[in-house]
Amino acid sequence: MNLSPEQVRKIAELARLDLTEAEVERYSVQLSNILTYVEKLNGLDVSKIEPTAHAISVPTPFREDRVTSSGKEKEAALGQAPDRDGDFFRVPKVI
Repeated sequence: MNLSPEQVRKIAELARLDLTEAEVERYSVQLSNILTYVEKLNGLDVSKIEPTAHAISVPTPFREDRVTSSGKEKEAALGQAPDRDGDFFRVPKVI
């Protein structure tokens, strides 16, 4: 597939790139070569290949859900606060 200089300029515009005429000509050839190679991949028979999300089988790590908070962690965290308002950290206003 050959890309025209106008198509390369349109791609550059969408990518917010300011290309010189020399770059347009060079990228036209390079992008055309890339698209020609990708077109070759369309000829491959992948009907017997199972779709995958990962190259290797990776089990999903699950852990048992259980309540562990005893309230001590909250007091330890709030005890480190430079400024506190009850059970909350007081922070400077950011606008």
